[in-house]
Amino acid sequence: MSTPTVTVAESVVPADAFAGRDVTVRSSAVLDLNAVRVRLMSNMEDFPGFSYFADFAEADAAADYEIVCVDLDRDDYDVSLLAAAADRTFRSKRFRTGFYLVHFFGDPAYLITRGNRFHVFGRRLEKTVWPYFVKHILTMHAADHGFVHLKAAGFAQGDGTGTLLLGRQGGGKTVFLAQACAGGASFLANTHTLVKDGVAHGVHSAMRVRSDDCFRDIIERRNLTPHIESGDYVASPYELFEGRTVKQATIRNIVIADFDPRRPQGLEPVADQAATAFLDQFSSAVTMYGLKDDLYTHCGNDLDRYTRTYEHMRAQATSLVGGARCFRANVDMLDESVRDTVLSTLAAA
Repeated sequence: MSTPTVTVAESVVPADAFAGRDVTVRSSAVLDLNAVRVRLMSNMEDFPGFSYFADFAEADAAADYEIVCVDLDRDDYDVSLLAAAADRTFRSKRFRTGFYLVHFFGDPAYLITRGNRFHVFGRRLEKTVWPYFVKHILTMHAADHGFVHLKAAGFAQGDGTGTLLLGRQGGGKTVFLAQACAGGASFLANTHTLVKDGVAHGVHSAMRVRSDDCFRDIIERRNLTPHIESGDYVASPYELFEGRTVKQATIRNIVIADFDPRRPQGLEPVADQAATAFLDQFSSAVTMYGLKDDLYTHCGNDLDRYTRTYEHMRAQATSLVGGARCFRANVDMLDESVRDTVLSTLAAA
């Protein structure tokens, strides 16, 4: 675990050439996303966007990408200049209408990219950092380095091998993960993993938890931070799991969490073909987050490069499934006897 230190001090990011004036940065931090580092900067002293991360590098550490968030209520800019300089991409056009990614929206914002630095001008820009930029950066980093970016939780057991958790919204992934860790497993990831050759590299981000039987007590005892979306809260995995974490694991199991107490309970095998199809629709970041246009732009609008990149991602996903045992889990992980039986099955050679 790294100390979540945000530097509150003024510095300057050059922007006069396209924004009419430079950006005064008043807070910054280097986010450690395991496989990639991102320097997040804001013109606000108390930018809320930092609260959604769990791992930080040293303030002077090199970063692969930079995000500069400029709140237009804090500093005034000529929006006509920003509009003229904004990227001419699908995503930039969506930003200017106030739609950032899937169901995340807010005030119109201006996205201006210069190399690996993203400048975004608008209001309440924490709504763009985790909902869009992190997903975009992880997916493009995966494309450039031979990974596939999955929306998947994960944990490792005694011998260090791991289990990835996939599932529909409300299928019980977070509860499954939390209870597996309560049963002795080590936290790998709660939302994002980058996978290559069967090895999953987890992103240790802050977790979204709900005030339910699994998390209500810890929310009240630790006064957790409310998430962007009403009804959810934010906690570091180090708070929740007492430091039992791993950065990567060779994947032994893929579990589709599909809890529904009205249906027969159990942990049942799933055929590779079915698991691959489910992963493509419910776990592939390009599909789940609607990033195909972003990936196409990243590939220079080159059809051949895009299809090669996407096919490599699919091949990595297919190989992952082929090398793992796949299950569908309709199990009540809040029942300790059920939890222990499930974990024993997943740990078996």
